[in-house]
Amino acid sequence: MRLSTKSRYGLRALFDIAYNCGNMPAQIQDISRRQQISPRYLEQIFQNLKRAGILKSKRGPQGGYSLAKKPDEITVLDILNATEQDVLLVGCAGETKKKSKRKIECPFEGNCVTQTIWEDASALLNKLFSEMTLQTLCQRGVEMGIKKEQDHRFMYYI
Repeated sequence: MRLSTKSRYGLRALFDIAYNCGNMPAQIQDISRRQQISPRYLEQIFQNLKRAGILKSKRGPQGGYSLAKKPDEITVLDILNATEQDVLLVGCAGETKKKSKRKIECPFEGNCVTQTIWEDASALLNKLFSEMTLQTLCQRGVEMGIKKEQDHRFMYYI
């Protein structure tokens, strides 16, 4: 599986919001600067995340982007599903019972032992991604010693 930049940047940006801003709205320019991601590209990614109910926005001078849920309620899988079409290792492996998530139909359906390996591996990855939340990433950020940046919009000096 090769994740697109939308997924990788989306995950980094949401981590940035959760880690640096908490409940406060984050400015796209600040996220862009800290994560070194184009603000225009972030806007595109954020549209998908808003549609998925992960992110919300507020206009105006005190506005910006904030998480629509608590960091411990947003999983890595939620983010990947919002930014990718699917999270599969190969196009011919995926759900077959109720919904078909496959990118391509396999001519060896039911006769391919490797297909079962890819389905098992995809299931393990999805389990890992569904157990890991933004809160988990924030805890790892603290353990790694990643410096938090305070929001400069609300800093007043006398």
